[in-house]
Amino acid sequence: MKWAIIATWRMAVEGITKACKSLEDKAPAGDAIEEAISMVEDYPFYKSVGYGGLPNENGEVELDAAYMDGDTLSIGAVAGIRDFKNPISVAKKLSDERFNCFLVGTGADEYAHKNGFERVNMLTDRAKMHYKKRVKETVEKGLSPYDGHDTVGMIALDANGSMASGTSTSGLFMKRKGRVGDSPVCGSGFYVDSEVGGATATGLGEDLMKGCISYEIVRLMKEGCTPQEAADKAVEDLNEKLIKKRKKAGDLSVVCLNNKGEFGVATNIDGFSFSVATDSKEPTVYVCKNVDGKTTYEVASQEWLDAYTKRITSPITFD
Repeated sequence: MKWAIIATWRMAVEGITKACKSLEDKAPAGDAIEEAISMVEDYPFYKSVGYGGLPNENGEVELDAAYMDGDTLSIGAVAGIRDFKNPISVAKKLSDERFNCFLVGTGADEYAHKNGFERVNMLTDRAKMHYKKRVKETVEKGLSPYDGHDTVGMIALDANGSMASGTSTSGLFMKRKGRVGDSPVCGSGFYVDSEVGGATATGLGEDLMKGCISYEIVRLMKEGCTPQEAADKAVEDLNEKLIKKRKKAGDLSVVCLNNKGEFGVATNIDGFSFSVATDSKEPTVYVCKNVDGKTTYEVASQEWLDAYTKRITSPITFD
């Protein structure tokens, strides 16, 4: 049986590179997902996930994460959890629970504490500077505060044919306290069934939730669509529906993987990136374009990769 792992955004490539070694050694898909997402959560320059994640309007970091086992359909999720190091691990632990598997706010905090998860101040000095700069820009330039909402979402297939999915995010930058997007919501931010495949989404959660887009992609794959066909159709249909009913659509981007190790990706924006690896493909970053409702992608150039690293690590300056 082949193995494969796919994730949203360039920020996931180091994580999936590490997870590849585990999958090669026949580790379960769920362990690979936890390992890979934890790496993203721990890196302070990824400002939309985990440590260094950007805060809400009150300057507090509230994190969301979810995990799903494709064999059993067990789900674990947290929303608005604060000051715990790896929300994906808390979510995975919660998936063992028959009841109370989705916890929010102080309930999620208490569960993490009682189960021995590491407590860490997740608000970094760099994130504080981003916050101060955004407040200044919002007041002085009239810029939208709601930029910066990239979720890391992953699906993995292991050598035994089992699948798992996970997500992690700090959510919409400058969001209202208590706001929750699509990322920890089953069927919207993620969905996986080992008999079919899985999908995960990133973008504007408030719009992604309106189409239950991850479940829709898996449903389409079950009906016979290839992963690419399913991804394109789900994104195009939701984008058109939102424009028809609401006059506009936010960012909608998805990746998916079937139980044969075949992947698909779709987006309604230019510049969406994703990372993928299989038993026959080295970890690779691709950059996408949307052309007439269809998604095309190409391997990220070294110039693009260098510019990405420079952008996320450059000093924060105030005009």
